[in-house]
Formats: sequence, C-alpha cells, structure tokens
Amino acid sequence: MTKIRKSVFLNIPYDPQFTRQYLAYITAVSALSLVPEATLGIAGNRRLDRIASLIERCAFSIHDLSRVQLDRQVPRTPRFNMPFELGLAVAWAQAHPQHKWFVFESMRRRLNKSLSDLDGTDPYIHSGTVRGIMREVCNAFVSPVKQPTVPQMMQMYRELRRDSPRILKNAGAHSLFTARVFSDLCLAAAALRSKYLGSD
Repeated sequence: MTKIRKSVFLNIPYDPQFTRQYLAYITAVSALSLVPEATLGIAGNRRLDRIASLIERCAFSIHDLSRVQLDRQVPRTPRFNMPFELGLAVAWAQAHPQHKWFVFESMRRRLNKSLSDLDGTDPYIHSGTVRGIMREVCNAFVSPVKQPTVPQMMQMYRELRRDSPRILKNAGAHSLFTARVFSDLCLAAAALRSKYLGSD
C-alpha cells in the first residue's frame, strides 16, 4: 500500500537573495518525508484563492518572516505577503485544528516587534543560514521515529544546489522561482532522500 505523504505549505520569499534558503527548505522538508508545496506550483487566476486553497489542503505550513525589512526599490516598502499568508493559515487552523503552522525568523526577538499579535508564539530562529534552517525544521517536526541528521540533510542540500543549473536548463527557465522548476526541485530532493536516507 502506498504511503500518503503529508504536505507542507512553504510561505517564503521568492527572490534571488533567498535562493540558498529556498533550496534549504525544499531539502529539509523532503528529508523528513514531507511534500513541499508553494504558490509557485499551482495554477489558477486569483492568487489569493490559490493561496487559501493550498493552505487548506496542507497538513502543515511554514512561514518565514525573516525578510520584513524595506526593499531597495522606490517606493521602499516592507514585504507584507508572508505575514498576510500567515494570517490566512492561523485563521484556517483555528477552524481546523489539524493544520499546524510554524513561524521561522532569522533574528531573535524581532517577531515581538514586527508582529506583536503573535506574542506567546516561539519562532524558530535559523539565523539566515542553510544549516540553521535544517536544524529548525527538525525542531519543528519532532517525531518519535528516526529522523535524518543535519549533516545528512546538508549532503542532500549540496547535491541539490549543484544540480540546480541542470534543472534550470532542462526546464528552459532562467529562475528557480517558477512552477516547473519548483516541481523539479521537489522531485530531485525526494530522490536524494531515497539516495541518502533510504525509502520509507
């Protein structure tokens, strides 16, 4: 009988400065035998409808609020997408407690200032590093069954990062942040899980 894997909605920035962290989240979630999902990977017209639908069909959601600073383009504005999508997930979880959500940040105590309504929520602090993301994803998804080690996950990450130019080329894409490339990265990460950690 085929095991149904649980999905994790990744609410993270889609920009070149976040590439290493983006690949780290895909790797870490895949290493735990979970399926990464993102708005990049679904079709539809209204973005808000797509986001809500995706959150609703995922068992878990990760919300990375580490990019709350002003951007460099005029007019300089903060990123509100990630906190907004977190709000959608919190509302969904209140009505459907089986959905579990996690907040990730790069700096300690910043969440208390940037989103004080979440006072009492302990964010997972990854310090902006790949290894930090691996560590904190493991902390969020603690399980009684054996989990991969951070060094094993780092091996997977390094191979996925090395393979990403080939994935881009095969997709005929110039950015890792497209639906096809995201799907191919997730498939590659799942294959690396089997290679380094064995099948479930």
